[in-house]
Amino acid sequence: MSFRIEEKLYLKSENLFDFKEYLIRKSAKKLYGSRIIESLYFDNYNLQIYNDSIEGLVPRKKIRIRNYPNNKDSNIYFEIKNSSVEGRFKTREIITSELFKKKISNGVFDYQYGTCVPKLYVKYIREYYSLKDVRISIDTNIIYRDFKTNYQIHESRVIAELKTAITKNMDELIEDFPTQRIRFSKYCFGVEKLYHL
Repeated sequence: MSFRIEEKLYLKSENLFDFKEYLIRKSAKKLYGSRIIESLYFDNYNLQIYNDSIEGLVPRKKIRIRNYPNNKDSNIYFEIKNSSVEGRFKTREIITSELFKKKISNGVFDYQYGTCVPKLYVKYIREYYSLKDVRISIDTNIIYRDFKTNYQIHESRVIAELKTAITKNMDELIEDFPTQRIRFSKYCFGVEKLYHL
């Protein structure tokens, strides 16, 4: 397990071109082509994962199943994103389509949250860059879709994520990316938009 720092930047869609130009000027490297990501998020019946995230409580986690439509990576991944006092880390395992269907039907049992059931899908296009020891992803065309009804809402924001080692100097990170930081969770925003919370 390796802890890491994750910072999210809020970008207005009209500023996306300028942000990419900034990355080019800083000699950031594009790692590989953009791809579509789709994640199915789970929560318990009290939306405790959502509430813990909004309150910023630790330890907390996100439980999701992720895949990459229209991509050569056809695997299905079961992922848990953990946030603790020490930092953040993610566990990931490849699951079969049969196990995927079972988790959708029966839910996922978690020792902290109990039985968690599918709540919503989040789908978007992600681009990948690298600058020094920081990995940058840019997410656009974000769509939230309710698991039960398939009702969907489009997100107008563009979100950039910075990921780096827990030992990274935060002053240096802020100097390299002097852009507004936000606490942002696609799952939480999806819950609020779809269920009007």
